[in-house]
Amino acid sequence: MGVPAWRWALRAASFPFSVGRALATPRRDSSCRPAACTAQFADSASSGSRDAALRDKRAQILSRGLPKQKPIEGVKQVVVLASGKGGVGKSTAAVNIALALVANDPTKEVGLLDADIYGPSIPKMMNLKGNPELTPKNLMRPLKNYGIACMSMGFLIEETAPVVWRGLMVMSAVEKLLRQVDWGQLDYLVIDMPPGTGDVQLSVSQNIPVSGAVIISTPQDVALLDACKGAEMFRKVHVPVLGLIQNMSVFQCPKCKHETHIFGADGVRDLAKTLGLDILGDIPLHVNIRETCDSGQPVVISQPQSDAAKAYLKIAMEIVRRLPVPPASSVYD
Repeated sequence: MGVPAWRWALRAASFPFSVGRALATPRRDSSCRPAACTAQFADSASSGSRDAALRDKRAQILSRGLPKQKPIEGVKQVVVLASGKGGVGKSTAAVNIALALVANDPTKEVGLLDADIYGPSIPKMMNLKGNPELTPKNLMRPLKNYGIACMSMGFLIEETAPVVWRGLMVMSAVEKLLRQVDWGQLDYLVIDMPPGTGDVQLSVSQNIPVSGAVIISTPQDVALLDACKGAEMFRKVHVPVLGLIQNMSVFQCPKCKHETHIFGADGVRDLAKTLGLDILGDIPLHVNIRETCDSGQPVVISQPQSDAAKAYLKIAMEIVRRLPVPPASSVYD
């Protein structure tokens, strides 16, 4: 049995640097002697050579390009769920899609990583509490429920404690959640990304091979603007975008069954056509989806025969259909 993971401290990467003294060029006046002029010229030449050396060093650094991607040990394929805009139901979708992957094929092993450092939601939605233990190799053991191995910043801090960190510390934390976790043998690792297109998105997409990204959005115009940015970001970092999910697509009155498009109709479908991407499915706006996740019993588990659960099951099938076949050498490295 390992020691509690609360002893595991997140440390931001430190970047030591030195600040050289500024070289002041002496002014030449009428009383300047030849020897002083010669020394001044030598200083100028030396400064020029240093500038040239700095330019060469900078060119060497830039020529290296992006950091080399390194697979996560034991993980066959990584799927990231992103939104661009917060509050569109991304974490709820990530939880239910991870569960749907197992429901569709019980032989598959699935993990779920909560990459939202500032606002982790996975612990509550997956009904998990406590600190991960450490293995003899000093790796954290994921907490498990419903057959899904889960890791989140929410397991390492108090539930009400805010994370007030700058970018470098956040990137360091994400790196540790990726690399210092004993994921075991996983067929799929689903990563619930935070909103936006910032440090976490770049850190994940540039440091590990991502099999595909899924963009989730409501049909609302404001959400679609950020969803478009999210899709374009993944394209720029050469991550395949598997498709879009239209969330909260329609609300059906439980009494009269009248359907209302509260956030607009088919906005995500129109965006998919513009971007040349597929629609993976529609998820209705239903109170059961919210209530089941809030209670730690997601709808795919607690109400598998419901229309909402069937929507997630279909989306999970569409994701698997579009994933590339992993190289044989990457299978459980």
